[in-house]
Amino acid sequence: MISAEAIKILRGRTGAGISDIKKALEDAGGDQTAAEALIEQRLGTSAGKRTGRDTTAGVVEAYIHSNAHIGVLLALSCETDFVARNPAFRQLAHDIAMHIAAMAPKDTAMLTSQPFVKDPGKNVSDIVNESIGRFGENIKIVEFTRFEI
Repeated sequence: MISAEAIKILRGRTGAGISDIKKALEDAGGDQTAAEALIEQRLGTSAGKRTGRDTTAGVVEAYIHSNAHIGVLLALSCETDFVARNPAFRQLAHDIAMHIAAMAPKDTAMLTSQPFVKDPGKNVSDIVNESIGRFGENIKIVEFTRFEI
C-alpha cells in the first residue's frame, strides 16, 4: 500500500500528477528514488507525443542580472492560457532566462543542448521535456535576446 505521505513528498519533488506518482511508486516497490527516476523518464517520453501541437499562448520573461550589466528577454510558448498563468510555468521561463544570462547561448539549438545551470546533470531540453510531461502541453522556446554591457 502506497501512503499518502509518500505521494505528497514525490509530488512536491516532481510536480507530476497523483496517478503518475502512485503508479511509479507501485512499479518501484515504494522506493522514492527509483519512483522519481521512473517519473522523470515517463514525463520525458510523454513530451514526444505533444511536440507537434500548436503553442498559441505563453509568456515573455524579462530577466536582469543583479549587476545590471546583463539582461534577457525570452518568449516561452505553451498551448493554453491556463498553463501560461501557472506559477510553475512562469518559474520555468524565469529559470531559462537566467540560464541564458549565465551561459550566453547564440541560438535556440545551442541553448537546448547546454547543461542547465540549476541542474548540470540535465540539459535545457530535458528541463523543457519534463515540463511538457508535467503540464500535459507542448512548450517551446520561441526566441530570446541577451543584452550585455
